[in-house]
Amino acid sequence: MSEITIITDRVVTVPGEADATRGTFLVAPDDLATALGWELKPSGLCRGDVCVPVRDLDAVRVGDLLDLSAVAAAVRQHTVVDLHAGIMAVSLPAELRRGALRDLEAPDFTLPDLDGTPRSLSEWADRKRLLVTFSSWCGCRYDLPGWQALQDELADDGFQVVAVAIDQDADDVRPFTGGLTIPVLYDPQHLLTELYAISNVPTVVWIDEHDRIARPNAEAFGTDTFADFTGAESAPHLDLVRRWVRLGEVPLDEDEARDAVADLTDDEVLARLHFRIAAEAHRRGDTGTTRRQVLRAGELAPDDLTIWRAGMPLIGEDPFGQDFLDRYDEWRAKGSPVHSLPSARGADTPA
Repeated sequence: MSEITIITDRVVTVPGEADATRGTFLVAPDDLATALGWELKPSGLCRGDVCVPVRDLDAVRVGDLLDLSAVAAAVRQHTVVDLHAGIMAVSLPAELRRGALRDLEAPDFTLPDLDGTPRSLSEWADRKRLLVTFSSWCGCRYDLPGWQALQDELADDGFQVVAVAIDQDADDVRPFTGGLTIPVLYDPQHLLTELYAISNVPTVVWIDEHDRIARPNAEAFGTDTFADFTGAESAPHLDLVRRWVRLGEVPLDEDEARDAVADLTDDEVLARLHFRIAAEAHRRGDTGTTRRQVLRAGELAPDDLTIWRAGMPLIGEDPFGQDFLDRYDEWRAKGSPVHSLPSARGADTPA
């Protein structure tokens, strides 16, 4: 057996072998828990107290080995396999994302801060939290001082801004974080975009002290640096946040918030898996795999900026250049399709 890399909510390496006929990787049963987090037991595939019956064991077995793609399919998780690169990416459980969108239950997550320390959303569970996603490949990186100012203003009211960069490396983010005290995490596998169905940055989510989503994904800005470009000012949203934190007011009731943001399609989930393989290949210096996987991800999710724009730096393209501007204009001409509510607007702001 050789070493294969499996990307779920973490990156692990296990002994395995490629099966070109099936287009998958095979592992020993003892390595399944490390690879996917599941164990094969008489009662089925189990993870903790959760077990999924497997009626046809032959569907997941190949001799004495297990077919990782078949195992993932049995627990309703998508996979993308790159046999040549020795990498497999596996989707997160879809019920977590659907729970956020339909039941307004904010799924917890753990991501590294810029020093590599794992931080979890639940660390601030006793506070109203503003989950702010941004990126080094987006002008919204310059909004961080605005979010810091909001944190300083509302800190004594039980409020916490948690910023997450959809980026591959802490060093890409660090230049924009000078003077900040808000936690800044980064998401090298773009897991948050799958967990919360985020398809553009900046996307902001309001999460209350009971881990309920008070306002789902929405475009929002911490400053007016790019208001002329985006057509959205920061003040209307910032005022809504103040009223939520200080008065408990929310702009949508639960019925309006529930399913207000569309779920990811299967293709959009698969695009994230192709992107994860591209990101891992990029870290290895494998330019051929990186380019192939970035382009495939963009084909599957052509309107998802966390896919196609985020992929530009990985293949040597400028995410602020003319190619981006041309494609951005095409995206705007489509009506800016995105998994979020529109920007909040004041009474005097034209729609």
